[in-house]
Amino acid sequence: MSQPVRIHHFPKSGHAHRALVFAKLAGVPHETVYVDLAAGAHKTPEFLKLNPNGQVPVLEDGDIVIADSNAILVYLARTYAPQWLPGDAVSEAKVQQWLTLAAGEIAFGSAAARLITVFGAPLDTDFTATVATKAMQKLERGLEGHNWLVDDQPTIADVAAYSYTAHAPEGNISLDPYPNIRAWIARFEALDGFEAMPSTPVGLLA
Repeated sequence: MSQPVRIHHFPKSGHAHRALVFAKLAGVPHETVYVDLAAGAHKTPEFLKLNPNGQVPVLEDGDIVIADSNAILVYLARTYAPQWLPGDAVSEAKVQQWLTLAAGEIAFGSAAARLITVFGAPLDTDFTATVATKAMQKLERGLEGHNWLVDDQPTIADVAAYSYTAHAPEGNISLDPYPNIRAWIARFEALDGFEAMPSTPVGLLA
């Protein structure tokens, strides 16, 4: 690569953390661009040219611009770190299943529950807790007898699922019932290059 990729992010965004932590884990040279969401920086004309949805993260790689955290993971893995995205059809399909969970039940479960406590989002607490439980149960079953979600090494499936799962207690979602998840979080955080997302003393962490 001729120059580092640029990752537009907000420190307390789990979606942005996916992109940042993967770049660090995979050793992809990158620079970060802080987007002040509280000040509305994501709604400026300049930012909306990068992502019309007005969301972080956004990746710039030369003339290539990619929004959506899971899409960024796929792009970075395919382009710079292929060992993080298996090439055989079966394993790649399994990775996609976990990316779907991250974009679905994790996003509407533990991520949404955290939006309520960290950012004061007007969402349904009971609904987010119910969805979070379903996602946690799927992760717990998927990790039974396995160190990682797909095959025997970490992939972007683990990256996509990690941030909002590890920070679920901030949204009043306990990890106590899930020993496989807790062990997996510890393994993920022990990977070379790992950098944590800032925690917030709310929910079960208050």
